[in-house]
Amino acid sequence: MKVILLAAGRSQRMKPIEDKNFLKFLGKPLVQHQLEQLISVGLRDFVIVGGEHNLARLEELAQMLLNDESVDSIEVVEQKDLDDGMAGAMMSIEPVVKSGPMFVVSANDVVESKAFEMLMDAKGDGDVDGILIAKEMKEYFPGGYLNVKDGLIESIVEKPGAGNEPSNMVNIVLHYFAEAKDLFDALHKVESEKDDRYEVGLDSLFKAGKKFKALPYDGFWQAVKYPWHVLALKEHFLGKIRDTFPAQRIGGWEADIALTAVIKGDVILEEGVKVFDHATIIGPAYIGKNSIVATNAVVRGSMIGDNCVVGYATEVARSYWGDSVWTHSNYIGDSILGNNVSFGAGTVTGNLRFDEGNIPVNIKGEKMDSGRNKFGLISGNHVRSGVNTSFMPGVKIGTNVCIGAGIVIGEDIEDNKFVTGKFELKQYDNKVDVAAINREELKKKLS
Repeated sequence: MKVILLAAGRSQRMKPIEDKNFLKFLGKPLVQHQLEQLISVGLRDFVIVGGEHNLARLEELAQMLLNDESVDSIEVVEQKDLDDGMAGAMMSIEPVVKSGPMFVVSANDVVESKAFEMLMDAKGDGDVDGILIAKEMKEYFPGGYLNVKDGLIESIVEKPGAGNEPSNMVNIVLHYFAEAKDLFDALHKVESEKDDRYEVGLDSLFKAGKKFKALPYDGFWQAVKYPWHVLALKEHFLGKIRDTFPAQRIGGWEADIALTAVIKGDVILEEGVKVFDHATIIGPAYIGKNSIVATNAVVRGSMIGDNCVVGYATEVARSYWGDSVWTHSNYIGDSILGNNVSFGAGTVTGNLRFDEGNIPVNIKGEKMDSGRNKFGLISGNHVRSGVNTSFMPGVKIGTNVCIGAGIVIGEDIEDNKFVTGKFELKQYDNKVDVAAINREELKKKLS
């Protein structure tokens, strides 16, 4: 059976994050985690669909994984028209797959291994044309809802809007087709000006009498659509430290840890890490290769990339860092930082509103509720800020941005900007004795 891993998305709603497929968690890109999880449940033949923007990296990853004896084949296919969404991805692989059983997986739908195992067990029944994994939702999710009768899918409704859902079952992109040609033929007939041709094609199969089973799944699921989902995945992967690493790796390994440093809970320190005197790391936490946690620094509930410096007296709370992030006397809370980011001393990220409400984030010109009442900065790659810069909650900073000292950043900054502040001293003709005024006011208050 061919496994089709969809990884061609341009991450437009994730900006300034460039490619969500290659966000690293516990030292590995997300797309690698997905492939290794599929391999672990016995799947062996893969086709990865990428785009021009990430094809080379996907091919490099495929070559690395081909060294695994459990893998028979991995082929990388380019989707030329990325505006055509999942339908375009499936049309790209038709010359490779042609026919036979097929399992379609989104690289950005993160689930537990049991979801794949459930599907593989269910396909053995042999009495259905396909299977879709579905998650029962308590609150509205902007995805495809399934209309199910007696376990079989009658229709799929894409983003029906809150209150209009045909059921509480949301489609997860874990789809089994007993015959791939059925889907290809349906997609060739679909006419739609929207990016929902795949869903329309699926719906036509249901209505043509093809038997597709909805398989309820109650485990972890995180669709990676918006920046704040990175923090959800960070929490998920940190929670899997004991399942991912040998017990002797937890709390230290080939790290240089000062005697006065404090390390509590599930903490992974990769090779070359240095933890200086009186630093504190509270798990679950991950510190990447050759990174430094300096004197009096605190890291808690966070994931730090390779070659980073958590500088003197810096606190990092519940945050995600890429590689080569440098700080000094900073507070970084509930934030997502890209690669090659440096903050001057005193720079802080605000992460809580005065009213303690959820933090809104600007997504393609529309304010969206992040669902988090603590959410800080989202930065792209290659960012610099001067000393004493303050970032307000939910602000996004693009790639290749420099920000001057002493500025409060309360709105998003696009790529390739240099931001400076201007301070003015106002002079008045009449000189005022401030000390004298204070004395007179004090006398009045005391009289």
